[in-house]
Amino acid sequence: MSIHSKPTLAALALLLAGCGRTPSGGPPQAAPMAMGPMEVGVVTVAAQPVTLTQDLPGRISAIRVAEVRARVSGIVLKRLFKEGSDVKEGQVLYEIDPAQYEASYESALGTLARAEAGLNSAQLKLNRMKSLIDSHAVSKQDYDEASGSQRVNQAEVLLGQAAVKTAKINLDYTKVTSPITGRIGLSQVTEGAYVRTDQATLMATVQQIDRVYVDVNQPSSDLLRLKHALADGTLKPNASGQARVKLVFENGDIYSEEGSLEVADVTVNPLTNSVTVRAVFPNPRNDLLPGMFVRARLEEGTTPDAILVPQLAVSRNTKGEPTAMVVGAESKVELRVLETPRAVGNQWLVSSGLKPGDQLIINNLQKIRPGVPVKVAADAPAPPQSASK
Repeated sequence: MSIHSKPTLAALALLLAGCGRTPSGGPPQAAPMAMGPMEVGVVTVAAQPVTLTQDLPGRISAIRVAEVRARVSGIVLKRLFKEGSDVKEGQVLYEIDPAQYEASYESALGTLARAEAGLNSAQLKLNRMKSLIDSHAVSKQDYDEASGSQRVNQAEVLLGQAAVKTAKINLDYTKVTSPITGRIGLSQVTEGAYVRTDQATLMATVQQIDRVYVDVNQPSSDLLRLKHALADGTLKPNASGQARVKLVFENGDIYSEEGSLEVADVTVNPLTNSVTVRAVFPNPRNDLLPGMFVRARLEEGTTPDAILVPQLAVSRNTKGEPTAMVVGAESKVELRVLETPRAVGNQWLVSSGLKPGDQLIINNLQKIRPGVPVKVAADAPAPPQSASK
């Protein structure tokens, strides 16, 4: 054992001497320097007026719809309109074979003329008996019979007049007219078709679309929230006091004409827990067609002192609460728990947790934690611009 102790000690001495040198034999390496505070980008929180909107899906419906149906039975002789064209109220659309109705009308006129002649004769006889009853030239019984006959003839005249009126109405119904002004769709019957009154044959449909309805379903909770916000002054209505509405097409284009909220249903749908809201839009160029799917953008009001923050600066904790990092006292990171009732564009509307002047951190969020010192970058981005949902 003593034989090998000297070489071993010599090797250990050489190893210790080499620890203070670089592999190339240069001077010893210096210890790494401590890093300074991490640079972060921030935006300065500021209050600003924001118009709040809500997009709701809906469908367009005509403001008036009239189904043109047969009111007399018969053969369709003519169709007098072009499908898809505009028609006027009272314009003749179809002609039904009038032959039998003309005959009925003439027969009713003849029956009325006969009843009027009988009434005239009975009236003359009654007048003669009136002058003779006082001189006892006729009996009281004969006078009463003449008076009764005159009243029967009056009733027959009234019946004849009613029959003439009915026959005239049926004859007029052989010319089928449009009940409203609007745009007519496809014809449901062809020339030569037999239409019937007992089945109320549908012949065509006319829709007034110079103005249109847009019916949307709004959650009842949103309706209550709006009422409370307007009542406590958080939201300010527009000058007219009514909510304005815009339309957004499926491709994202916004309809040029602005509508107005007309009515909200008084009943909540128990299946969807929503209320039907109806808006009216002008449609001068007939761009809006019944059945078209759109999104109605309702302007709820204006929040005068809203705080908007970028969505990328907000995360959620283990409880699901929205949180954000701000530069606090001594340039150290603070964690704030926020209330974000809704999104406005690509930003969150913050109702609590932030105040004007706070410096909200928007980058390097994965590399920092509450309490660590940070340095605000010189080229910090500008505050976010106001937007509407």
